[in-house]
Amino acid sequence: MSSVQPWRTPLTWHVLQTLARGVVGALARLEVTGDIPAPLRDGPLILAVNHIGPFDPIALSAATAAIGVHPRIMATGGLFRAPIVGAAMRASGHIRVNRTRVSADEAHAAAAVDDATAALAAGSIVAGYPEGRITLDPGLWPERGRSGMARLALATGAPVLPVTQWGSHEVLPYAAPTGMWPAILRDLRHRPTVRFHFGDPVDLTGLDPAVRGDVQRATDRIITALRTDLARLRPDEPDRPRWTDPTRPAETRRTFQAPEPR
Repeated sequence: MSSVQPWRTPLTWHVLQTLARGVVGALARLEVTGDIPAPLRDGPLILAVNHIGPFDPIALSAATAAIGVHPRIMATGGLFRAPIVGAAMRASGHIRVNRTRVSADEAHAAAAVDDATAALAAGSIVAGYPEGRITLDPGLWPERGRSGMARLALATGAPVLPVTQWGSHEVLPYAAPTGMWPAILRDLRHRPTVRFHFGDPVDLTGLDPAVRGDVQRATDRIITALRTDLARLRPDEPDRPRWTDPTRPAETRRTFQAPEPR
């Protein structure tokens, strides 16, 4: 018999997801398509989410609440250091990702993979952003992915389901909290549409973390799935977004190039 205790969603996280639905409902129109198949809803499962703006975590909280799941989100360590937000993140069971060690008592970034592995072993749904940052692609397309999520999936065998979003980049500026309040006033008047789609599990069959190049192949498959589903969410914005955020930098250094079929 396994000694791992099954994950039970804390009351704090239920409450925060309910609050997120209220916040998103006030500032935007939320549309959710797709779903998580019944056999996967109790975990273990990895949700790979594209990252387009600072409003994304709130929007993701609302979208997952709308379909009745409660993922443990892999989030930057800076959120956990914030006085109020950090306490809420810890109480909700989210997973801290440290890009650097700010203090002596903080674990290295690799510890997040161990924490996520333990969460999956307990039957959790774990959500994260495989790009590792808000995309700076000029078209807001997913950039080249970091390898952490692919390593996690191949090491644990947990399926990866792509979750694409579009529209949350219009709610808050990239530079938030700078410029946040004028944006909120605008949102209350116009309420942009925020779309989410829960896609089909990514096919990672035949890949082995011990085989050279397979972690990168898994990463590429995850990003390809996100880009494919995102194209369906924004058919009228196939190249660049209509909404222009003057605070967002743009770069092509991490532009994703789909690999040639093997």
